[in-house]
Amino acid sequence: MRAFYSALFYLLIPFILCRLLWRSIKAPAYRCRWRERLAYYTKPYAPGVIWFHAVSVGEAEALFPLIRQIQNLHPDARLLITTTTPTGSARVKAVLQESVEHVYLPYDTPGAVSRFMRCFKPVIAVIVETEIWPNLFACCGGNGIPLYLINARLSEKSMRGYQKIPSLVRPALAQVKLIAAQTQDDADRFIAIGAEKQRVTVAGNIKFDVEIADETIGRGRQLKQDLFKRRYIWLIASTHKDEEAIFLDSYKQIKPQIPELLLVLVPRHPERFGEVRKLCEQQRLAVVTRTSGDDCRQDTDVYLADTMGELKMLYAAADVVFVGGSMVPVGGHNMLEPAAIGVPALFGPFIANFKEIAGGMLAHDAAIQCQDKDEIVKTIYQLYKDAAYGASLVAKAKAFVRRNQGAKARLSKMLDQAITQIVR
Repeated sequence: MRAFYSALFYLLIPFILCRLLWRSIKAPAYRCRWRERLAYYTKPYAPGVIWFHAVSVGEAEALFPLIRQIQNLHPDARLLITTTTPTGSARVKAVLQESVEHVYLPYDTPGAVSRFMRCFKPVIAVIVETEIWPNLFACCGGNGIPLYLINARLSEKSMRGYQKIPSLVRPALAQVKLIAAQTQDDADRFIAIGAEKQRVTVAGNIKFDVEIADETIGRGRQLKQDLFKRRYIWLIASTHKDEEAIFLDSYKQIKPQIPELLLVLVPRHPERFGEVRKLCEQQRLAVVTRTSGDDCRQDTDVYLADTMGELKMLYAAADVVFVGGSMVPVGGHNMLEPAAIGVPALFGPFIANFKEIAGGMLAHDAAIQCQDKDEIVKTIYQLYKDAAYGASLVAKAKAFVRRNQGAKARLSKMLDQAITQIVR
């Protein structure tokens, strides 16, 4: 089965590269470093790395605290971080800078995977969340590289999909030394698709161990004081296509009731910055972009955050946050960050990627779920009028985050033991 999968992947490579080129029309970064995706490198790398893979921004952000912990425990170790997306790549470079090596994960063909392994010769492989690549996993097994899946999650939909190809998935999972799942439900689903029960444990969700630097919060508070004077800041985080229109309509409904309201939009993908600005202007809304450096006037309607890596700082400047990717069927984004910073958090009905977290927050009255535009309008006005209600949400959210922390410590201990055995 893996031979058929590999042959199909090889046939698809030209189309995948064409897709990269197509995406690069709006996001030029997709045109760069494409050779890395085939494991052709322009410089030599030192072998013997501890290798971590995080698909994109969300996984990378969750991984950073653990990376720092591993660096503290093993200061002489060489770390390699791979990502799949340019935005994930940019965050790795911005946050970890020269303290780690970074390349894109190669495509899952036998040739590319073999070149990657020969170049870096990882002593241990750590994959974050849900990335099952049959050739990559087989190559780890064939080269005696201990392979760990951490912060692992598996939705019902993905489980059903993997169950249709057991001859491909089961041999891949057989190469995994340990799966550290986020929840018991995730653990059960991995077992259902073929993971050995004794190799699956529940370690919790590392996203609860979010680290927000005091300096980041201070910059956000200063931004609010300097740029958003006397404005009520409603921040929409990580928006996707067709989502901004919902919030712009909601803004226009709420504005007469809250004259000092300012909408801060933070699109998820940088290639959409221009598109979102044009949409705001078409709605006859006054827009200021962050990169312009212009001040927000009293008649400014929308502040467009057309930068990357500043979301946590912007959270600290907000009065209320709506976490995007949840009003369209994307699956939602991380609602723990605004909770940890101390801002009331809202989200929509499409939260499949954060189902357990969202459910827990709702059960503890630590966040608010809005099903439609009318509920959004009603909730924003309620939070504006009732400061005590917002403070209660924040207090319960912070308590919820604290109660669920500890995954970083558990995973760090587990990986420290594995690395110590290897490098001894």
